[in-house]
Amino acid sequence: MPDDISASPQPGSEEAPFEQALARLAEEARRQLELLDYPRHPWVPSRGEGVLDVAIIGAGQTGLVTAFGLLRERVERVRVFDAAPKGGTGVWTTFARMRTLRTQKHVTGPDLGIPALTPRAYFTARDGAAAWEALHKIGRVDWQRYLDWVEAVLNLPVAHRHRLLRIGRTGVSEPLELVFGTDEGELVVRARKLILATGMDGMGGWAIPAPFDALPTGRVSHTSGPVDFAALAGKRVLVVGAGASAFDNLATALEAGAAQGIMLVRRARMPRVNPFRWMEQSGFLGQVYAMPDAMRWRFMQHIFALNQPPPQESWNRVCDDPRFELHMGSPVSGAREEGGEVVVTTPRGEHRGDHVIIGTGTAFDLSLRPELAPFAEQILLWRDVYTPPAGLEFPALGACPYLRDDFSMREKAPGAAPFLAHVHMINYGSTASMGLSGATISGMKYGTARLVDGICRRLWLEDAGQHLESLLRYDEHELTSEIRQELAAVAE
Repeated sequence: MPDDISASPQPGSEEAPFEQALARLAEEARRQLELLDYPRHPWVPSRGEGVLDVAIIGAGQTGLVTAFGLLRERVERVRVFDAAPKGGTGVWTTFARMRTLRTQKHVTGPDLGIPALTPRAYFTARDGAAAWEALHKIGRVDWQRYLDWVEAVLNLPVAHRHRLLRIGRTGVSEPLELVFGTDEGELVVRARKLILATGMDGMGGWAIPAPFDALPTGRVSHTSGPVDFAALAGKRVLVVGAGASAFDNLATALEAGAAQGIMLVRRARMPRVNPFRWMEQSGFLGQVYAMPDAMRWRFMQHIFALNQPPPQESWNRVCDDPRFELHMGSPVSGAREEGGEVVVTTPRGEHRGDHVIIGTGTAFDLSLRPELAPFAEQILLWRDVYTPPAGLEFPALGACPYLRDDFSMREKAPGAAPFLAHVHMINYGSTASMGLSGATISGMKYGTARLVDGICRRLWLEDAGQHLESLLRYDEHELTSEIRQELAAVAE
């Protein structure tokens, strides 16, 4: 299966039949949607011209699927906003540097139960049944092509180059005012509900932590940001961390001609067990959010503390390369530039190189999010409501919002920020409350469906009085033919 964007079949080429097969599959997907087209009537009352029912921030996989789910439930004033230009959304063709997904190929989620929209249907149509059977894992660029195809087939309402700058504070019964930065200047959009489908960094941001923040900017990069790999040819590269992104960036640097790749890992041993494989069961994915706080914390604390090992494919990219060095039990305590070199200090000695790539993940700090920073202190967090037993502490979990079962935020002080009930978070920060839901392929099938149901429930309850009035006024006659008994009664 092709792994680079240029390998996609082009109209007029000898592979054009695959394009025709995808077009036929798109028609079949629309036919299946039409067969399931019940109920057909929109039901959410308008709150005024131009007011959206739901605004979704983020046109990656979670944002797209959530929009699809809401539209299927006849919530029709929905729009997705993304800061990136068209073709640049999500991680798969931007800063993700693995060759394949780590998720198994039989995963579903973006399809929302429509067979013709499943990954298997797409890749079988594009590459043939034999290629699908032989495929081990889906390529990351191929996954983005699949998401683009789903978006196009469904004609989802996505606005690109719209960066959410801030949320206007409005009354609890008034629409939120969302201020976007666009190429034409600031734009204000009003919406009843706001969904933050902002991925892995939606809980804070990708930051260069201490002590690396003291290095010159040209000497340090983050795995989630731009890295000039061509400039690293012939250079010694220090990579901090041992997760998938750390290995993939180190592999990319070596493949670009780096002279040496030194990986420094805080842990004494490399993780080997992947708890995500255990989590991929309908019981956990569908029900973890409903557990009591203490049990939910125990599950998530173990999963966060265990972490994932690097995928076997990522390890294989570097393990036999003589330029690769792995140093376990080597947390970095200091970093400096000295004599034209970068010098980092660990308990086992110093390491010298030309450039450092940080692969230590994202910061869990809502004040780092521009759209949340002004009222971050008013958001109820897990550490505000639950104190774990000694030995089970995990600061990153404690910094996550303590969400309702519809993914909405809670205010720390009652009455201080009631508009937070209209802000729903389905990104990495929702994991503590909802389990795998946002920023993961594995949990998408369950998380997005639960969010859509929660949004619909909230919209219905808020408008219940109007719906009752509509019922009481309803007088459309279904029976229009004359009835003899009624005529006889009138005659008497």
